[in-house]
Formats: sequence, structure tokens, C-alpha cells
Amino acid sequence: MIRMTMDDGAEIAVYHARPDGERRGGLVLVQEIFGVTDHIREMCDEFAAEGYEVLSPALFDREHPGFESDYSGPQFQRAVQLARELHPFEQSLKDAQTCIDALKGANDSGGPVFITGYCYGGSVAWRMAQISPDLAASSAYYGSLVPTMFKDEAPACAAIAHFGRYDDGIPMEGVEALIAKAHPTAQIFVYEAGHGFNSDRRKDYHEASATQARERTLMLFKACGG
Repeated sequence: MIRMTMDDGAEIAVYHARPDGERRGGLVLVQEIFGVTDHIREMCDEFAAEGYEVLSPALFDREHPGFESDYSGPQFQRAVQLARELHPFEQSLKDAQTCIDALKGANDSGGPVFITGYCYGGSVAWRMAQISPDLAASSAYYGSLVPTMFKDEAPACAAIAHFGRYDDGIPMEGVEALIAKAHPTAQIFVYEAGHGFNSDRRKDYHEASATQARERTLMLFKACGG
């Protein structure tokens, strides 16, 4: 973990994974509501093994420094409170942009910068694809705001979004409406899985879907200069 100063002057923790071998580009990896957990750090390390320099900001450090939660019990309720009540979503977008800026300037050529995120982070990743001019591509996993609040605007960069058909929190009607938008910069994928299918720590983990989504994510990044 390193410390980075954000646009509002707050200094927050950021997990920094250095690339193995030649640097393909930068990647901002955005957490679930549960914090920068061991699972999120593992995801960062896996992308670093593919050649990406990864930054994953601890978004809730202002409200609850060092917060990490499991998927049930009192910690889960705290995670929901942080995400829905205490921490402004707009601040998460600004923090993501600060990390994008840092990665852009990390080597002489700048290199492409990508973003991915899971659940809460999936919504951040999709929204950043719409509003940031500095991204080469985005891969958003089961973000609940993607087929609702942020469905109408086409991403400004190449973007993919992943959803589970049996996700109780993201009705397929909304996903199908998003698909019907036919945004020219986006592809929407539906998997025979539930919410959180990418995490092997969760009951809805679905290995085949997680593997396919990861392959699609890496293919997208490589197709866009990574």
C-alpha cells in the first residue's frame, strides 16, 4: 500500500502493483463496497502479472480508514452504509481520475490507461468510461448503476460490461434495455451466474464465467494498446 493525495487534499491508501516484465500500460482497479480486500489485491497482482501497473484506491479511507469487510454480518451493513450514505459517488470518480492521471505520467510515453471494477467499482469503471478523456478501455463487472442511472450515455472509450443472469440486485430487464441501446463503443455480456461471480470468496462464484470475463477483459485491453 502507498499513500496518494487526491483532488480534495485527502491522503488515502492505494494498493500499487508493479508490472511483471515490460509495462503494457496502467490500470485502475476499483473495489467492491467491501474495501481493498485480499481479493481485490489478488486481482491487482494478477493484472500486474500480465504486464499492467495497477492502482486500487481505498475509496472509503476518508470515512473509515483501512476499512475491509467480509460478505455478511455487521461489517456488511457498514459497507452498505459507506457506499450508499457516507461516501459520495462523485468522489470515487474523482479518486479514479487521480489514479488515471498518475498512471498516465508513470513513464515517458504515457502509455494507455485502462479501468476495471467490481460491483460498486463496476459502476465507477463504466461511468469513468463515459466521462474521462484519458482511458483507452473499460471493463465493468456487475455495476448496478450501469443499466439504470448511466445507461443512456455511450462510453467515450471502448467498454465492456459483465452481468450475471441470476443477479437478484440487477434485474435482467434493465440489462436488456441497456443492450437495446446498442452503444457503438460498448459490448454487454450476460453470464449464467449470479452477482459477484468473479470472486472465489463469494457463494455466487462461477469459475467458468469468471474465466471468460477475464479473457474478454484482457483481449479488450490488448486490442486497445495494452
